[in-house]
Amino acid sequence: MMDKKQTTSLRMYNEAVDAIDKKLVQKSSSGLVYVADLRYERLEHKMGHLACFAAGMFALGAKENAHDEHRAEHFLKLGSDIAETCHESYIRTKTNIGPEVFWFTGQLDAQIGKKNERYYILRPEVIEGWFYLWRLTKDVKYRQWAWDATVAIEKYCSTPEKTGYSGISNVDDPKTRQDDVQQSFFLAETLKYLYLIFSNDDLISFDQWVFNSEGHPLPIKNRNQAYPR
Repeated sequence: MMDKKQTTSLRMYNEAVDAIDKKLVQKSSSGLVYVADLRYERLEHKMGHLACFAAGMFALGAKENAHDEHRAEHFLKLGSDIAETCHESYIRTKTNIGPEVFWFTGQLDAQIGKKNERYYILRPEVIEGWFYLWRLTKDVKYRQWAWDATVAIEKYCSTPEKTGYSGISNVDDPKTRQDDVQQSFFLAETLKYLYLIFSNDDLISFDQWVFNSEGHPLPIKNRNQAYPR
């Protein structure tokens, strides 16, 4: 947002993602890359839907480290791998919508491990990651994945009266119950990222805007007239 003048922030970011890469990034027996949870000194081999934003974070960080070719290539690949894993969490359910948490233990590979983690409340993070990867790579698979998710959300989350959208209690049950709650972030983020992934890049351009963690575009200093003077 400060026109890349705060190099201390970039250094802190790089130190943080290096630690994540070293301590938390894991690979399943089938080759799926994920970011595990660290509970004190013990890894829990699971990944939350919320953590899927890391796909976009790693990819965007690669863009901002373009001067270091090896680093940029490594973290763009890591972002792409995380996006792929999060996509697998979607297509391995019977609704083609990903659960709140998915595991990588025993027979589970990006799949539901506990009954109380199989819900979906219209979260945006998986689609957010695909949006960043689309903007940065132009690989059409991200648009296809986004469209497939749109179809699934329309089928299972649209209310019978077509007055809104609801979370669902079990993504692995085509007859799942809706929870009758439309979260505010569905409008602020999920639908926004879906709209943008099918729009031209000059609509909220990365050259002029940066998104905060809740999907709000903020103007970049010296590049955007909307930046306060």
